[in-house]
Amino acid sequence: MHVTPFAMRTFPVNAFQKIHRVSTKTRGPLRAFLSCALSAAALGACAVSTQKEVKMGVNSAAQIAKQLPLITDPEVLRYINVLGDSLANVTDERGLEWHFNIVDSKEVNAFAVPGGYIYVNRGLIERAQSMSQVAGVIAHEIGHVTKRHSIKQMQKAQGTNVGMTLGCIVARICGSGIANAAAGIGTGVAFANFSRSDEAEADDEGIRTLIKAGIDPNGLPEMFRILLDERKKSPGSVEAWFATHPMEEDRIAATLALIKTFAPSKLEGLTRDTQNFHAFKDRLASLPPSPSLKK
Repeated sequence: MHVTPFAMRTFPVNAFQKIHRVSTKTRGPLRAFLSCALSAAALGACAVSTQKEVKMGVNSAAQIAKQLPLITDPEVLRYINVLGDSLANVTDERGLEWHFNIVDSKEVNAFAVPGGYIYVNRGLIERAQSMSQVAGVIAHEIGHVTKRHSIKQMQKAQGTNVGMTLGCIVARICGSGIANAAAGIGTGVAFANFSRSDEAEADDEGIRTLIKAGIDPNGLPEMFRILLDERKKSPGSVEAWFATHPMEEDRIAATLALIKTFAPSKLEGLTRDTQNFHAFKDRLASLPPSPSLKK
């Protein structure tokens, strides 16, 4: 049987096709205004415009690229960006330009910075058993961006002073002995040390995004279960994830309960796994091992 090389494969249309954004010239600003008006008391996040948020993201991404080891293989990046875009395009109402990256670290973690920059550690992908599990994590991180949790967190820490960009925080944290550019605890703390309510909101948003994108939402609680089980066997390998993502059994129960609120007809035929995902994992596994990180 002839097997198409990974580099020549095309991804399934249903869950991975890039969707052209619907114009938000009228709808987007109106919804953004209403959202700001309704949440004006929520740490003043609306004081930061989308334009400023994107600029902060660009600056932060530049710092991250200097501080953290990132996968550069074009085929691996193509897959994670097509998957990420298939999720972002069904939930983003501001027309952000999304960027999905893989941190070359065996530690398990994922984080987001404002403006549409999502990072998933290689170690997390290696532990995933299906496409929907990685998609669940990405959808969760997209939820942090669409709900502007990073902006709220920064303003909570700095009051109304938004002049300090997150790039400055990256440079300080990643250069410290605490994190050592692992995208483990350090950078994760800078970008994803969210409250339990923020995590729950991102879970909720992630589940809804997965369903809209035609992907099985059970992948998210399944990934949570994998990480909880690993914490019992090897807590050090998932320390970064749990330091930045508060999670216990009740969080798994909450996501499963939310999924059950959807009509069975909406959950039928959703994509759980694909051959292309496993080809992607094989390609990632073929790359040189993640660099060792000095403490």
